[in-house]
Amino acid sequence: MEFKCETAYNQEAVTAMAKAIRKTARKKKSRRSHIFGVIIIIFAILLTLPLGEKEFILNFRTVFTWFVAAVLFFTLIFEDQINGYVARKRMLPGLEKASVIFTEDGYRSETEIGSSEFKYSTVMLLAETADYLVFVFSQSHAQVYDKNSITGGTMEEFREFLKKVTGKEIQTI
Repeated sequence: MEFKCETAYNQEAVTAMAKAIRKTARKKKSRRSHIFGVIIIIFAILLTLPLGEKEFILNFRTVFTWFVAAVLFFTLIFEDQINGYVARKRMLPGLEKASVIFTEDGYRSETEIGSSEFKYSTVMLLAETADYLVFVFSQSHAQVYDKNSITGGTMEEFREFLKKVTGKEIQTI
């Protein structure tokens, strides 16, 4: 059985990839970081509010503390988009589009730069978002595939094929 897929590594694709890595391979680390960030935001707010009979003073220190808390809040909310943006900026020119052929033995990816062959044994986790399938290799490496461009069978057949060749379950994100 052979499946084919065309994927454009645009902002949406790399954001889905970053989200899949965060929710699978980095799950514990991400949870700890979010808890720590929320605690810091709460402390920033509590330390600048007038408690008791203390009078509210708007000075540089208060504004700076609120600014840092706002940046931290923004980073926590848009973490996947930021990580995806950074990943796209680090991507080599010519890797923006990939054409992939999946076979029983492995899969071959072709880009403007060249082609690469991969074995399914290197895949650590499989994840699925609404529009993409993500192969996670480590806490910082993954590949994303556009589900809408898969040919050679139905999406359900492709899922079963991936489960069979990788020996892994697909985690829904």
